[in-house]
Amino acid sequence: MLAAYLKRGVKAGVVAGLVFGLLIAFVANPLVAFADELGHGSHAIGDNHEHATGEHHEGSGGAQHDSTVSMTVTNGVSIVSGVLWGILLGGVVFGIAYYFLEPVIPGTGGTQSYLLAVAGFITVSGAPWLVLSPQRLGAEQALPAELRSMLYGGMMVAGAFVCLLAGFVYDRLRDTHGRPTATIVAMLSLGLLAIPAALSPVNAVESSLPSELASGLTGTIVFGQALLWLLLAGTHARLRRRSMDTGPAAIATDPTDGTLSAD
Repeated sequence: MLAAYLKRGVKAGVVAGLVFGLLIAFVANPLVAFADELGHGSHAIGDNHEHATGEHHEGSGGAQHDSTVSMTVTNGVSIVSGVLWGILLGGVVFGIAYYFLEPVIPGTGGTQSYLLAVAGFITVSGAPWLVLSPQRLGAEQALPAELRSMLYGGMMVAGAFVCLLAGFVYDRLRDTHGRPTATIVAMLSLGLLAIPAALSPVNAVESSLPSELASGLTGTIVFGQALLWLLLAGTHARLRRRSMDTGPAAIATDPTDGTLSAD
């Protein structure tokens, strides 16, 4: 049984990871490349002056070719990395975790997949971002890497805890106070993440990029992660529905099945 859940989660991860990798390759990578060029504008001005005076003109074609090859390799690595990241999340969250948590996840059918995706997003990204906002690689950050890793891991644990707590609260209040009240109280439980976020040290970030471009890069990161979890949930719900429609239970209740006809 676990193998079937894991297989379904991995399939969802492949689909979502592929789209996520393509987003990185054709949207995020060009933005990062533009940001790098903007950050090294002074070097570009010097190079243009050298070309204008005739110096290094012969090597310009080779440099352009190397840049094209490098971008192609980078995009290929991004796509593969996106697929692998999707497989990891799909297998762990929508395979193993869903297998054990399915009885306690509120809702039925596809609703469970989307609720699990919300919990996964909060755990893996949302909660840690309350302390360490998403930044592009190479940004100057005040806190050392070791402390940032500890904070990120700690907020992931806190995110998982409040999601489980929200599910527990909803399950306890649903029958006694109704679903609307249970939903509101469960959502308020997520507010507990403000406590560790307020107690954590501030991670000041310095960037030479214009604020609009920096915000665009951050927005791309957030959008990419949200899209990844949305695709994971949608694909998983579709695969789950298909397996139920074609599973043994559906076959056993099929009125056209001759094995159920009366003798």
